[in-house]
Amino acid sequence: MIAVQITNHFEKLPADTLKLKKLVRTICRRFGIPKAGISIGIVDDAEISVLNKRFLSHEGTTDSLSFDLSDEREPGEPKVFDLIVNGALAVREAARRGHDAQAELALYITHGLLHNLGFDDATAEQAREMHRTEDEILHHLGYGLVYNNGW
Repeated sequence: MIAVQITNHFEKLPADTLKLKKLVRTICRRFGIPKAGISIGIVDDAEISVLNKRFLSHEGTTDSLSFDLSDEREPGEPKVFDLIVNGALAVREAARRGHDAQAELALYITHGLLHNLGFDDATAEQAREMHRTEDEILHHLGYGLVYNNGW
């Protein structure tokens, strides 16, 4: 079972929790994760900046932070992921890029989950593959091509 908990601290972007839970479960199924507990917090710039500094020693805001809290010592144990996504940035970026803020938020959640599943975007080639996968997933679920105009 994939248990998903979403907490929204950014009231200016009411999250479609049913659709976001479906997104998370679809990603887990796609990558062979049968059991997981996934917590998603939607926050503003100030809160994510504090967390970014505290956990990654990075200054300023970011789109998402993702943490794999799974116990790797026990094979078959459920995955445990904690994601923090920036609702304020999602609203700004969606307006700038001309799409729905829910789609931008879904992109941040997908991005964080893919990091937890082993994707990286440190090199240009890795980033292309990660963003292609994000758009493929989001397009399949009706969000459209969110990261790229096409792939």
